[in-house]
Parts: sequence; structure tokens; C-alpha cells
Amino acid sequence: MKTNKKRFVPYRRKLSGRTNYRKRLKMLVSGSSRLVVRTSNKHIMVQVVDYSENGDHVIITAKSSELKQLGWDLATSNLPAAYLTGLLAGQKAKAKKATEAIADLGLQTPAHGSRLYAAIKGAIDAGMKIPCDESVFPPEDRLKGKHIADYNKKASGMLKSFDDVKSKILKG
Repeated sequence: MKTNKKRFVPYRRKLSGRTNYRKRLKMLVSGSSRLVVRTSNKHIMVQVVDYSENGDHVIITAKSSELKQLGWDLATSNLPAAYLTGLLAGQKAKAKKATEAIADLGLQTPAHGSRLYAAIKGAIDAGMKIPCDESVFPPEDRLKGKHIADYNKKASGMLKSFDDVKSKILKG
């Protein structure tokens, strides 16, 4: 007689490669907020998220498209835009009394000096406490966009624009 073996069906998000549940569980067990950084080809989004049994609760969201309102007229997906978006998220988080977080990069590949770490550096410079090694952050001249201004004469005003937007964010 044939016996029926029980089959284990994994979670749908795990099957589709969207969620690493082992990493997620480690972050949730820590009990602190998460600084979620997500990038696309055109924009960067930084969120501070708290865990809840009914689902994650987003405290603040900062998108690189918001930089246009602050006077940033260049691309919103590059390294300086990532830093400024992280800085903006850090300022919003301070206003909501969220001062500590851990970095949640999801399934993105964490490369030293990348946009992901530029956004984290921006949040740290805004006053958030995020445990991260200093060696992974991009150099200061890359954060300001000097490498882009050297390459593209059209973006030569990038350094001034960067400083103007940074001062507007920090003023609140």
C-alpha cells in the first residue's frame, strides 16, 4: 500500500527570491528599527521601518525624487544623490525620534563604496546611530560628486549644488 509523504512548500517570497528569511529573522530578533535602502535605475529610497506582528510599520520615507524640490537638478540615482537621500532620511527620522537603526540592504549586493553605503553614511551624518564599518563608505570627494564633475563639464556646478542642497536639508 502506498503511503502519503507530507510535502513542505516553502514561502512564496522565498521561492521567488525576494526575501532571505534567515537574515530577516536575525534583524527582527535585534528589536531595533531597520534602515531600509532600496535602489532602482532612476531613484533611491531610504526608509526607517519597525517590526509589528501585523506587518512592518514604516516610520519615515525619503526618496531621491524629493531632492528636486530642494534644488538638486542633476540625476537622482548617483552616489551624491544617495548620500543626500540618506541625509534627508536621517533628518526626518530625528524629527520622529528614531535615532537608532540597523542597515537592511535586502538582496542587493553590498559593494564597498556603493550607493547603498553612501545612503547609510548620509543617515549617520544626520545623527542616526547605525552600526557600520567606516571602511565601506565612499571617499568624501566621491560623495560630493567630484568624480562626476571632472568627467562631465555640464555637471561642473555639481559641487556647489551639492553643498546648497546639503545645507537646506540640515537646516530642516
